[in-house]
Amino acid sequence: MAISEPTGTRDEPFDPSAVPESEPRHRHRRSSHRPRTPRLYELCDWATEGVLYFMVVFGPWAYGTTQTWSTWTMNWAAFAIGALLLTKWAVRWRTGYQPVRWGQTAGRMRDEAQRTGGESKTSTDQSPTANLPSPAGRFLTLVLATLTGVVLSYCLVSSLNARATYDPTRRLFEFHDCLEWLPHSYDSRSTWFVFWQYLGLAFVFWAVRDWLLGKSRPERRTAMEGPPSTAAPALSDLEPTSANPRLPARLQRLFWVVCVNGAVLALECILQRLSGTGKLLWIRQPYWNTEAISQFGPFAYRGNAAEYLNLIWPVCLAFWWALRRVARFSPRRTVRAGSGPHVVLLPCAVLTAAGPIISTARGGALTATGGILLATALLLWRTRRGGWLSRVGVITLFLVIISLAGYLGWTQLEQRLKTIFTDEMSGRVELYQNAHKMAEDFPWLGSGPGTFGPLYQEYRAGLNQVWEVWAHNDWLETRITFGRIGLTLVLLMLALALGRWFAGGGIPLPRTAVHLMWVAIGACLLYARFDFPLQVYSILFVFILWCSVLFCLSRQPRA
Repeated sequence: MAISEPTGTRDEPFDPSAVPESEPRHRHRRSSHRPRTPRLYELCDWATEGVLYFMVVFGPWAYGTTQTWSTWTMNWAAFAIGALLLTKWAVRWRTGYQPVRWGQTAGRMRDEAQRTGGESKTSTDQSPTANLPSPAGRFLTLVLATLTGVVLSYCLVSSLNARATYDPTRRLFEFHDCLEWLPHSYDSRSTWFVFWQYLGLAFVFWAVRDWLLGKSRPERRTAMEGPPSTAAPALSDLEPTSANPRLPARLQRLFWVVCVNGAVLALECILQRLSGTGKLLWIRQPYWNTEAISQFGPFAYRGNAAEYLNLIWPVCLAFWWALRRVARFSPRRTVRAGSGPHVVLLPCAVLTAAGPIISTARGGALTATGGILLATALLLWRTRRGGWLSRVGVITLFLVIISLAGYLGWTQLEQRLKTIFTDEMSGRVELYQNAHKMAEDFPWLGSGPGTFGPLYQEYRAGLNQVWEVWAHNDWLETRITFGRIGLTLVLLMLALALGRWFAGGGIPLPRTAVHLMWVAIGACLLYARFDFPLQVYSILFVFILWCSVLFCLSRQPRA
């Protein structure tokens, strides 16, 4: 039933107080299609963003987060992000609020009101927002969430069902009774320490995903109201397609923080190496690797620094490529000429890509070189239909990276490459032989997460062999500590995170940018075959961060 407007006569002016309670006043001041976001929910989003940026910056600068104090600092920050995520879930449950998200259709179901000519306007105003995620994306999210809980439970059971506890002062194992058909640990302390790290990183993964998929206030306004009908829609009012690329504001801010922080870190690493100091950040001399050639920046081990930078520079290029496509559709001619803010990302990519080669870490340098060649080939392929100037620019970028890296780091790197086989990969051959024996003794359930170091002493052929803390092969170490069952679960989670892009219902991103992010992930997984990057919290954090971002993305729809 249509609601008539209250009117007055010439002698009796309209009295607002006479309006019945069923007819709310000033409805025109607020669009019926703009549900108010709960204040607590907005505060949680802001706090999540702030804590996330703190972790991005703190991780590498706190000496790579390789010490107990820095690890627990990151853990508590991750727990804070998890608490904020749980609070947001509670707000949704209590208020019924449904956030407007990327990759979901949001609306007020105005069809009924349009069909009835506005007669059901009152009931339509009370209808909930319809958020319809992609069925495939919803299924993959459910599976990955289940696997996350299973892997965390795997670690928790291993801690509670410990077979032994290692005493580092006496260098002895204290054995306990356990259920051997359940996951169990041969050092409960180490497994508990790893469990808390993985719990925090799980919070980070899902909190980042929840935050990135949510739209900012201007984006929510556009999604709810749509572009003005009296004017041509602006670029920011349109949904992202291959002909109209657009990046969410939150994703842009995250990329800017990571890329700029990585570039500053790479610059500090290079300057510290050139100064010849043996002190990390010119402040502290580490207990191990006291020589400058073995360090790189705040990392006491140059290989860890190289791999951290190898996770950054492909994303710098990916972000630059995405912003470059956005700039092509900008109405401002100055941006088209190449003077936009995205140009700043090219020096960032040059510094971070040259860093691994300058570090003289053989594995990191070879991985970086392979990644640079692959990224160059990918960019040349994507610009094959463009002008010759684009291809010349890509080749010039490649030459600048190689020239800078070669000028500052080739002399020392060349000497190390000559001994890559004669020194048995810095003694790794002997280490791998012992590690394979450990894998044979713990085939299915593993020895417990984090137990490789305490157990390795029992597999040395003699006391003259080095007591290694890491296997220098993350694939093999995961196979030893998690067993075949645990390793399979981890690989399934990784496959889901990387393959989510093929399903719909996420943040559309140019496929070239996604491929460059895959280069970063692939380089880390390849390097993990010969070293221990994923045992370092700062590196594992960025790896999980990129997996979370990739799990939010989807293929860009055609125009």
